[in-house]
Amino acid sequence: MQVIVRENNVDQALRVLKRKMQREGVFREIRARRGYEKPSEKRIREHAEAVRRHRKMAKKKLQREGLLPLPKKTVRAR
Repeated sequence: MQVIVRENNVDQALRVLKRKMQREGVFREIRARRGYEKPSEKRIREHAEAVRRHRKMAKKKLQREGLLPLPKKTVRAR
């Protein structure tokens, strides 16, 4: 993973790196490898993740079809 540091602004580059790592699931992977996970706990976790993904996809589908309002876009100051 690579992040470009602009104008010696290391704090901003660090925030960008953390955001990229969060999106890639690096922190979740580290937490998962920290100790042994029982097969029953793994099954429960994977099922919960599948339910979360399914609900997210269903919500996005309803938003595209116009049955749910779209999320409001936030304006960032530069």
